[in-house]
Amino acid sequence: MTNPTPNPKVQEAAEARDALASALTRAGIQLPTMDVRTPWDDDNESTAPYALVHLGVCSAPVAHALAAAIVKAVDV
Repeated sequence: MTNPTPNPKVQEAAEARDALASALTRAGIQLPTMDVRTPWDDDNESTAPYALVHLGVCSAPVAHALAAAIVKAVDV
């Protein structure tokens, strides 16, 4: 059985998730539950018209670190 062709929208979201995770890691921040999701059942992932990068939840210190990194980047 061959793997179905990856959905371009799911692949785009996965690449965005990975880029964000890499940037956050460079800033010393890790969001523990980043994931890619579609608004439909996983069975329909191959035909989903879009996918979302789910950032999950984080602790207050991580949220503060994320806010500080964003402010620092904006102030540059």
